[in-house]
Order: sequence, then C-alpha cells, then structure tokens
Amino acid sequence: MARKSRVKSGRNVEQATPGVLTGRAWRFGDDVDTDAIIPGRFLRLYDPAELAKHAFEGTRDDFAKGAMEGDLIVAGRNFGCGSSREHAPLALKGAGIRVIVAESFARIFYRNAINSGMLPLVCTATREIRDGQTAELDLEGRILTVDGKRYDLEPVPAFLREIVDAGGLVEYARGFSEVTTCRDAMM
Repeated sequence: MARKSRVKSGRNVEQATPGVLTGRAWRFGDDVDTDAIIPGRFLRLYDPAELAKHAFEGTRDDFAKGAMEGDLIVAGRNFGCGSSREHAPLALKGAGIRVIVAESFARIFYRNAINSGMLPLVCTATREIRDGQTAELDLEGRILTVDGKRYDLEPVPAFLREIVDAGGLVEYARGFSEVTTCRDAMM
C-alpha cells in the first residue's frame, strides 16, 4: 500500500527536511523505550518498510496501520530510552515519520535518529498537544503550530541538520572524498 505524502513545500521528505510539513500528531507520553517502538523479536529485520509493519506492536497497534508519510510523533520526556538499537528509528522512518518532537530524548536514540536521517526536535510544551491533531511544522522557522497555537522548537546544530538532510550518516559520508592518510601524504 503506497503512503500518501502531505508535504506542503512540494519537496520530498526523504531527500531533505527544509520547508513546512503538515501531518497528524501521534502523541506518546514519557519514557517511551525502544522495546515499545520495535519489539526485540523483530530485530532480525533490517528493511525499514518491514520494521514499520511492527512499530509499536503490542503497545499501540493502530500506529503501524495508520501512520502516513509526513506524520510526526509528539512525545514527553526521555523518548527512545532503553537499549541502543538502531532498529527503532528505522521502524519509524519506514512508517513515514521523519520528525519526532519531544520534551527530551535518550542520548543514544537522538544520535541513532539523526544517523538514520530522522530529525529529533526538542519542544518543552509537548504536553499541550493531543493525539490526532493536525500539526504544521516550519523547520526553518523552528515553529510547530497546532490548532493555531505556536510552539517554539530548540535549534538543531547545522552539522546535524546536514546529516539528516543527506538522508543519514552513511549518505552524508558518501559525499566526502577519500581522506588522505599520513602514508599517502609521504609518497
């Protein structure tokens, strides 16, 4: 089943994050751990589309069936806590999620999300946002608007946005030429 894109800027979310995104807010609470995002029994899968079929299985079964390209996750504190599995952001990316807005993130999940090409954004007022509301995210202006109310987002360092915009760390690294080694310099 193809996912419908709701990207207002006309840009492909897979390729870049700038612009304005509009999507459904999937609301989660505090301390959402990676075992809830993708249960351990699916760690043998590596394809994001296959992982997405099992995202939040057993904890929120409507997510895998209902998430669409352009939707975003809105969560409380410590999103992505637990194990360091990189399958968690891959499962969300496979479900069409490109942005997660939370009060805070587990450190390893934050970097795994960026390395996978997803953008984790910090907003201290996520508790006011309800599940199912339509959210408009202005990435350049760092503003999340829900039902006419505007929420400020903390800035993301430019070098991390470059990794996300490239599609993740591997794609970002592919953009560099071979690094000269000491041995090569001496020849």
